[in-house]
Amino acid sequence: MSIEELYNAYKTPLFSLAYRMLGRVMDAEDIVHDAFLSYERLTDSGAIRNERAYLYKIVTNRCLDLLRSSAKKREMYVGPWLPEPLIASSAADSDPSEAYLRSESISTAYLLLLQQLNAVERAVFLLREIFNYSFDEIADMVGKTSTNCRQIFHRAQKSIHFDPEQYPSISVAEEKIKAFVSLLLQGNSSKLLELVSDRVVFISDGGGKVRAAQVPLVGFDQVMKFHQKLRDMYAGKFTYSFLMVNGFPGIRIRLDEGIQYVYSFAYYEEKIQTIYSVANPEKLRHL
Repeated sequence: MSIEELYNAYKTPLFSLAYRMLGRVMDAEDIVHDAFLSYERLTDSGAIRNERAYLYKIVTNRCLDLLRSSAKKREMYVGPWLPEPLIASSAADSDPSEAYLRSESISTAYLLLLQQLNAVERAVFLLREIFNYSFDEIADMVGKTSTNCRQIFHRAQKSIHFDPEQYPSISVAEEKIKAFVSLLLQGNSSKLLELVSDRVVFISDGGGKVRAAQVPLVGFDQVMKFHQKLRDMYAGKFTYSFLMVNGFPGIRIRLDEGIQYVYSFAYYEEKIQTIYSVANPEKLRHL
């Protein structure tokens, strides 16, 4: 295959691997771009029997290297850490048929579960679970034995407790989020309780650079009071729009002063269980 054919065939799945590994959009794009440049520079590319596996190996190892080099920076991060939001303007743009881009497996909740795994565990788990590589192929990519990769995968699998059945359909989720915003602006707490769990958790990532809750807020009253205070503080000074965030309906809020917040949601028993808000401007540069 020519480099153009390889790029068209594998750019999207390679990005989806790197994004899940890193939780960062621009770094994932850079790594994928660099992988194709590295392939193009090869003097004996014709000797490569499996271009797909070769590209996946490059991307996997670049991700592992970046995660190791940035570990200290992550430890010093101010406040809760959330992945950079992956945005699409509509459901049609964000819900392709390919298994590697299933909405639930790029949701904010799923990405946070992946963050509980160390870098190698994450790579092995994703290459097997999402991309269906054999343990022999994965072993070659991460420099482990096949037996070791099998053990790593099963250990990681036990720690990933994610039930996609808890998520409503895209259309139902869209209705819930629009109702959530409308009722919040009205201050209708009784109706909001029909949409939002009384044990709801709000996690806000400002990275120490903009106003955000420094610790997760827990419970309906605490979370709603926080948002009602913000609503009153910025009355007439903000706009909002609905868009797809990590595969599901979300919200983008822009303050007149230039700050923006991107909201995504997780669900349990048909109610909003967790609200995620990314406001760190460094994580929103790609928007």
